[in-house]
Amino acid sequence: MKRVLFVCVENSNRSQMAEAFARLHGGSGVEALSAGSKPSGQINPKAVRFMAELGYDLTTHASKSLDEIDGEFDAVVTMGCGDNCPWVPARMREDWALPDPKHMDDEGYRTVRDEIGRRVQALLASL
Repeated sequence: MKRVLFVCVENSNRSQMAEAFARLHGGSGVEALSAGSKPSGQINPKAVRFMAELGYDLTTHASKSLDEIDGEFDAVVTMGCGDNCPWVPARMREDWALPDPKHMDDEGYRTVRDEIGRRVQALLASL
């Protein structure tokens, strides 16, 4: 079982979608988690809506703090939160430096969502 953690500041958009894609594409061979350095406490309704377009229900997720996450990971991916993302033990680390889509229009949001999906598939293939 591979453990993967996706981190962004609020844990309401990018990292939540990445966790969802890892669950979709990784199946039972992947334990996917996400967390934030300053979690908002809620999943952005846009993230819920745009993942529902792909058949994934983000309403089952919760916005979590990195303080709630423990253990080591095969991969930790930060979403471009810079200094706000603390170090988490992992064999592999990547920073995707993706823009936060929370204020984007629908087309922009889908573009970020789809890029996350592509990157998650590539990450899982590399593990």
